[in-house]
Amino acid sequence: MHRRGFLAAGLATVLASPRALAQMKMDDMSTMPGMEMSGHKMDAVTQGATMLPEGEALRALPLLANEAARPSVFKAKLTAEATIARFAEGLETPILAYNGMSPGPLIEAFEGDRVEVSFANRINSEASTVHWHGMPVPADQDGNPMDPVAAGADRVYAFDLPEGSAGSYWYHPHPHGRTAEQVYRGLAGAFVVKSKADPVPAEYGDTVLMLTDLRLAADGSIPGNTMTDLMNGRVGDQVLVNGQRNPRLAVAKGDRRRLRLYNATNARFLKLAFEGAAMTIVGTDGGLIEAPVAVDEILLSPGERIELVVAFDRPGPATLGTLDYDRGWMGAGRPADAGLMLLTVDVSEMPGAAMPPLPARLRPIAPLSAPAVSRRLVFTEIMAMNATGMEMGFLINGKTFDMARIDIVAKAGETELWEIVNQADMDHPFHVHGTQFQVIEHERDGKVSKPPFVAWKDTVNVARGETVRLLLRQEQPGRRMYHCHILEHEQLGMMGVLDVRA
Repeated sequence: MHRRGFLAAGLATVLASPRALAQMKMDDMSTMPGMEMSGHKMDAVTQGATMLPEGEALRALPLLANEAARPSVFKAKLTAEATIARFAEGLETPILAYNGMSPGPLIEAFEGDRVEVSFANRINSEASTVHWHGMPVPADQDGNPMDPVAAGADRVYAFDLPEGSAGSYWYHPHPHGRTAEQVYRGLAGAFVVKSKADPVPAEYGDTVLMLTDLRLAADGSIPGNTMTDLMNGRVGDQVLVNGQRNPRLAVAKGDRRRLRLYNATNARFLKLAFEGAAMTIVGTDGGLIEAPVAVDEILLSPGERIELVVAFDRPGPATLGTLDYDRGWMGAGRPADAGLMLLTVDVSEMPGAAMPPLPARLRPIAPLSAPAVSRRLVFTEIMAMNATGMEMGFLINGKTFDMARIDIVAKAGETELWEIVNQADMDHPFHVHGTQFQVIEHERDGKVSKPPFVAWKDTVNVARGETVRLLLRQEQPGRRMYHCHILEHEQLGMMGVLDVRA
């Protein structure tokens, strides 16, 4: 039964198990962590949305202090713990935070640096990890679900940043069964790896915009996931930029700004446009592209990042806002995606200092070699009712995630062609740990198209009914994850294990 038919039948959803389908009796659902219920009936309606104040000056994300005493080493401490946030006057919101802040502190390091981060898990009664999303780190430093850090425990993540790895990465928890909740309660942070020879003019600055979304109840608390959240992925009531609602940024006429945009939401698709300013793409998940590309709009699926240079040539307000995007939705309550104002830039009447031009070439990207292996991954959703309860599965090749099962065995250093086929009823952003890949082809309704530019990616949206073909090569041995980056879907089974062998 397809998802829409399932909804029409009025069925519910449950957490994943290692079997081919997730299953649980309705009588047992009240014990599910974070599940909002009323008796046996789950509430799919947002509870008393509380809107935040807007229009404050954009806050720069605080830098995580480097405690290293020698050059080319980044050494720091990172603690995950419960704290209280005050998003609106008179309201106290229990959240999870890194070093007392959400989003977490910005980590900046350079290509070639040694990174050593001492992580302390101070979340009560919950394991956690730090996953270095998109970064080429060894498998045992990746923070994947097979390597949890117990509540109250510490561990050191240590890895080297290779030359050519400059890019916009991020960090977030990845414990099995708790990732979605820990992220929507506040655990996410940006990690920028800088180049020692950056072609983008320094006069443009380098501004990180961490996009998260938030749902607040009337009492200031963060409600748990509903049935609708589990089926579609959690979408909050408001999108925040660096923890603020529609902050403001003042620039001079003629300014150029380099902006790094991060979609750090659980499940919100962000189709973005700048009203009153011109956008140029200069980079994606894995760093700079070969040449600048002017665009009118961009789509960021959950987990994706993009680097823009924005030209502010017209005096007055320039606004970064959302456009409508139909990514597929099951049931009532589809969020209003269009018309959200995320950032207002106040462009002065007076021109600023002359800005150097953006170079016509940014860096070369060598195409990956011809693939030695081809693989096909098919996304599906299966839903049914039986005599004991309701079942739902988010599947890859007909299977839900099993940490004890190896789904793919690959050889380190060998290029592979992966064909990601979405036969489900909604878009699924696909993420691979441990490497960056090159998307080479999209196919939908029998029409094949090439990407508009060559780029390094670690997350790509696979629209419903679409097939995406990509080339990838894992350089370091060990077990890696691949999964849908709608975090509720990952948790409900849409994930697999890749064993890379030397």
